[in-house]
Amino acid sequence: MNTAMYEAATRSQVFGYVLILVVGAACVGGLIWAFRLGFKVRQREPAPPRPEEQPKLPTTGPVRESHEMREPEDVPRAADGNERLTPHQLTNVRSRRADDQRRPRWSPGSSGSFGGGGGGRT
Repeated sequence: MNTAMYEAATRSQVFGYVLILVVGAACVGGLIWAFRLGFKVRQREPAPPRPEEQPKLPTTGPVRESHEMREPEDVPRAADGNERLTPHQLTNVRSRRADDQRRPRWSPGSSGSFGGGGGGRT
């Protein structure tokens, strides 16, 4: 082997080391830039609320849930029965309080779901 081969190998090694150093410095610079940008954005945001600004419990106490059975309203029909209603003629789906407020239960002897493994109703 001659010295030209050693010099060529050394040059490519040095180029690789310099390339890794430049890429690493670019990554570190990008991370520092991202941190500073996030810090500036955080500084512009409003401060968290103080304890006296927090929501308070109503004087009547905590609000309770109400449970009731609902049933849907009927879909409106066209005036003459021959026309179809277009979407802009329909209203939002509404519901009303059901007359029967008992919770629906599974019928005895039914499996409960398709492929549930039960004997089903016969």
